[in-house]
Amino acid sequence: MSITLEHRIKITNERASRMKENDTFFYLKSVEELNGARAQIDGREMIVFASYNYLGLISHPKVREAAKRAIDKYGTGAAGVRFLAGTTDAHIELEKKIAQFKNTEDALTFSSGYVTNLAAITTLCQRGDLVIMDKLDHASIIDGCLLSGANHRSFLHNNMPSLENILAQSENYQHKLIVVDAVYSMDGDIANLPEISHLAKKYNALLMVDEAHSIGVIGKTGHGIEEHFGLENAVDIHMGTLSKTIPSIGGYLAGKKDLINFLKLTARPFIFSASLPPVAVAAAKACFEVIENEPELIEQLQKNINQFRDGLQKMGYDTGYSETAIVPIMVGEEERTLELCKKVNEDGIFICPILFPAVPKGTNRLRAHVLASHTSEDIEQALQIFEQAGKSLGII
Repeated sequence: MSITLEHRIKITNERASRMKENDTFFYLKSVEELNGARAQIDGREMIVFASYNYLGLISHPKVREAAKRAIDKYGTGAAGVRFLAGTTDAHIELEKKIAQFKNTEDALTFSSGYVTNLAAITTLCQRGDLVIMDKLDHASIIDGCLLSGANHRSFLHNNMPSLENILAQSENYQHKLIVVDAVYSMDGDIANLPEISHLAKKYNALLMVDEAHSIGVIGKTGHGIEEHFGLENAVDIHMGTLSKTIPSIGGYLAGKKDLINFLKLTARPFIFSASLPPVAVAAAKACFEVIENEPELIEQLQKNINQFRDGLQKMGYDTGYSETAIVPIMVGEEERTLELCKKVNEDGIFICPILFPAVPKGTNRLRAHVLASHTSEDIEQALQIFEQAGKSLGII
């Protein structure tokens, strides 16, 4: 029997109210001031481990300057959809930069990362097609599959026999699309691109990879998953966001020119959405340039990741299979997860809990995001706080 809307609203609001009463509602916090990896929240300075600003570019002087110049030149918005008045030379320059960065023929930007995945899947797939997803793919990929009308199946997370079993039974589908995350947002592990790409070619399927959490994070120079594995042309459709390592707004698709042109002419989320503000476009382009010109930021991020993750593991915390800047601190029970989050927040760490249904039952966790802008002292202080909290609660 289906649950009524009124009942769903009641359940959700009651859960949130209980958390607020227990001082364990850590979401929608107002950041009053941001300075590197520290922020002013609720009148207190806190070390930030809840941000996607992996390379600290949000306050980089070159990025700020590019945004200021764009405001002076274009104003605050693009005043239309891209098809009409909304395309500026800044948009064209950003898309050229993305294509060069991802070593593809062309690229196209969208109003958000979520919309980008919806646009790709709903435009490239239709009834009678097959979309194959990793079981832990982002919600926007799942929603894109549902909206496309295509058949869709999920394989066990990063399990290649499971993926091949689906592909081996897909000969009746003329068009097949495999969609995976490069870095999985709840666990911080990396897709097995060499094997996935091999299977895609073997069974004549297109491969799309969502690089929301991999650009600027993996690969020696931060260029993402192909660089990480030393591969070229392993991915047919590169997807990425402009709101994480690239601290602006929007998303992009990059690939062959014919494919990108097809998306320009037919993707409804592109045709019927307002254009990205030129100020956001200019800031994004400057971020890609900084990544290419300052590889020491990626080196610093990797150093910080190792210091934080290794420190947690030595204490006895379970960090899952993380290999990246996303470090899950696995707890299990919701109540214990909220207790740990409350304790470390009280002691000066801004971090959020990830709870069911965002993750499977029994795998509730805190999700830490390590930043290049964290100092060694920031990380050491955070580790001390986690050690004291974990011991006091009997978690470690």
